[in-house]
Amino acid sequence: MTRGRRVGVFGGTFDPVHVGHLIMAAEAVERLQLDALLFVPAHRPAHKRARALAPIQDRIAMLRIATRRGPRFQVSKIEADGDQVNFTARTLEALARRERAEYFFLMGQDSLEEFAAWREPERILALARLAVVPRGTGELPILPGAVRRRVVYIRPPRIGVSSTEIRRRLRRGQTVRYWVPDAVLAYVSRHGLYGIGRRHR
Repeated sequence: MTRGRRVGVFGGTFDPVHVGHLIMAAEAVERLQLDALLFVPAHRPAHKRARALAPIQDRIAMLRIATRRGPRFQVSKIEADGDQVNFTARTLEALARRERAEYFFLMGQDSLEEFAAWREPERILALARLAVVPRGTGELPILPGAVRRRVVYIRPPRIGVSSTEIRRRLRRGQTVRYWVPDAVLAYVSRHGLYGIGRRHR
């Protein structure tokens, strides 16, 4: 009996996408034996409404540049269209309507610890397993049984790179080479994103 397709869902702002995202995604593909890994950039994420984001078209373009050599990587625009706030349960329902598959939703341990406060957590668990990247402390959270049974941990190499720090360094005129793929950095420079300005081109 052949197994069904296994699809990873990697949501976030990707503002910008960086090497840590790509390493995490590659590790998920290998460890979970995924047939596809969907990068899902959020247009209006529920938890980051205070900060102005780079335009969604630019974030999608950078993701496509960064993932074009990943044979199982795909960029989904499912949260990019429209102007509504993005919720995980709604996204997973839309994906399940498009393709019947076993879904794995990638998240960090910090998100898992806040999972009970998410919109419709029970619905999320019914639609996907949670693929969680633990913190470096080695301590895992104590979870209710219903959640624990739907969690699988993946442990990619820890890369101390964040989109927040990349934006900060770019505003200060500091280098972020090797933090993001060269082609993504060229896109950022060409389009003047994150205050990079012409002096950095």
